[in-house]
Amino acid sequence: MEPVLALQSDDVFEVAVARYSPVLHEAARRLTGSADEAADLVQDAVMRAWTFWDRFEPGSNARAWLHRILMNTFINAYRKQRRERDLFRAAGEESRRDAYSAADLASSERDGLSDEVGAALAALPTEFRAVVELVDLGDLSYREVASQLGCPIGTVMSRLHRARKQLQESLGEYARDGGFLSMPAAAA
Repeated sequence: MEPVLALQSDDVFEVAVARYSPVLHEAARRLTGSADEAADLVQDAVMRAWTFWDRFEPGSNARAWLHRILMNTFINAYRKQRRERDLFRAAGEESRRDAYSAADLASSERDGLSDEVGAALAALPTEFRAVVELVDLGDLSYREVASQLGCPIGTVMSRLHRARKQLQESLGEYARDGGFLSMPAAAA
C-alpha cells in the first residue's frame, strides 16, 4: 500500500484557483460587464491571492476568500479610476475612458440578463451592485458576503434592501410591460 502524499501549499493554491476559477470569472464578468476586463480582474485577483496565500487559513472557505480578494481588487481599481477622473476634471481635462460608467456596462452583453436589467444594475452605486451580484446572482449567504466585503451582516442587508428598492423603481415599467408583474386591480 502506497503512502498518501500531502499536497504542498503551491498545489493547494492551484487546486483552489482551478476549482473556483469559473465562479470568479462569472462574478468578474458581472462586475465589469466585459469578458476582457473580467479576465484582467480575475488575473489581478489571483496574483494578489498568490501574494497573500501564506495568510490563508487551511480549512477555511477558499471560495469566500478568493471572492473577497476579487471584490477588493475591483473596488480598488474603481476607486483608483475615480481618483484619476477627478484629477483630470480638476485640471480641466476629461478622462478618455470611464470604464465603470453605467452606459458602458449597459451596452455590454451580460450573461442571462436583459439590456434593461443590465442597465439598471449598472446604474447602482458600486457598493449596492456588489451586494446584489454576490447575494442575488452569486447565491452567497449574507454571512459570506459580509465576510468578503468586510462589513457587518446588517450593512449587507441594508445595502441589498436599498439596491433592490432602486432596481424595483427603475425596472417597474419594464416588469409590467414584460408581464412579470400583474397590473394592480385599481389600475386595471
